[in-house]
Amino acid sequence: MPRPRTRASCAAAVALALCATLAGCSGGSAADSAAADGKVTLRFTWWGNADRAERTNKAVAAFERAHPGIDIQTSYSTYESYKQKLATQAAGSDVPDLIQLDYRQISQYAGSDVMLDLAGQRAELPTGDMDKGLLKTGQVDGRQYALPMGIGTQAMAYDKEAWRKAGLKPPKAGWTWDDWAASLRKLKAAGHERPMTDPGSMEDWFEVWLRGQGKRLYGEDGQTAFTASDLVRFWEFTSKLRKEGLVSAARDTTQMAGSVEDSPMGRDKAVAEFNWDAPSAGYEAMYGDRLALAPMPSGEDGTPGQYYKPSMLLGIAANSAHPREAARFLDFLLNSDEAADILGVDRGTPVNSVQRKRVLPEVTGFQKQVAGLQESLEGRLQDPPAAPPRGDNGLQSTFQRDYDHVAFEKASPREVAEDYLTEARAELRP
Repeated sequence: MPRPRTRASCAAAVALALCATLAGCSGGSAADSAAADGKVTLRFTWWGNADRAERTNKAVAAFERAHPGIDIQTSYSTYESYKQKLATQAAGSDVPDLIQLDYRQISQYAGSDVMLDLAGQRAELPTGDMDKGLLKTGQVDGRQYALPMGIGTQAMAYDKEAWRKAGLKPPKAGWTWDDWAASLRKLKAAGHERPMTDPGSMEDWFEVWLRGQGKRLYGEDGQTAFTASDLVRFWEFTSKLRKEGLVSAARDTTQMAGSVEDSPMGRDKAVAEFNWDAPSAGYEAMYGDRLALAPMPSGEDGTPGQYYKPSMLLGIAANSAHPREAARFLDFLLNSDEAADILGVDRGTPVNSVQRKRVLPEVTGFQKQVAGLQESLEGRLQDPPAAPPRGDNGLQSTFQRDYDHVAFEKASPREVAEDYLTEARAELRP
């Protein structure tokens, strides 16, 4: 099965392409942030959608009103584009002052002269009201490089009207993967062709499936803790559903690039899709009041595979010329009443326990569903795993690319699973 792939050549190609198209490659470094009028200028980039951009810019404007000497320059993109751009910026020592990271990225950038150890900013960044377990997800080798901005969990977004018309009740915690598949068959019988987005291309959903069986994605040694047979069973399961017409066709799955807009459900080609809870707000523009959230399917004995995790982490560039001002902005986003009121649960429910108790009773619309889902799962979920090892960030893309070979039936699940594990061992080598 010839599928040659070299990390060096891929990284070079990505860097060249991005330098040709993204302004970040030619911009000044984080140190070049003193405006001509004497203001301190900080760059802040993130991934998200238009709704997140609107809320974030409102929070930025509020901070700037309170700190007239600081100007925040913002930009955002889809998750995949953001990952690629940040990798290029890190390679060129052009990382923005303020960095938004997924917890799968923290090991890649912490401790590599890209992110600042926040120990020196403790006076500006109080963390006493934050959950200590979640704080650890921003630590590498005992040092705090980033702070969690919110609490999130995996979920299934779905069209509750389609569900009702198919004679299905809203899914509850403890439903199994077999229950999930049976629901898809009822949806198809009710006239919904390929009712669910195929979960087989996402490492995130494989991890939930794996944890429901009492297994883990990574061991304490930083290597994969599952076998090729585990991955084969998952891909055989999703392939069977695809052949039954219950999940999206390969041509639709392969178009996914990390945003709601390019997903099957976001393009009205499915009525259910796995996503993270807060980002599922992106479906609201299409589904309105019909949009609902459900817990992820569990293992056959009811063991939950999903978990609470930091919805994202925020850190400061190691070469920022203004780490104190950057820390003040992070403190504003994480701890202030004003920012909490503006952001709501857009980046997950507040990690600050005081803000969490204050904000959750006041949220409305879809944000109320996010809060309700998390409250319904309290006491049910296992502790989050440690942040994945360096190399996992790249393996997420490899996982999706490899599944394309399964979905397009170019190779068997067994061949591709063994190939994936071989590459994972090389990528995760210390």
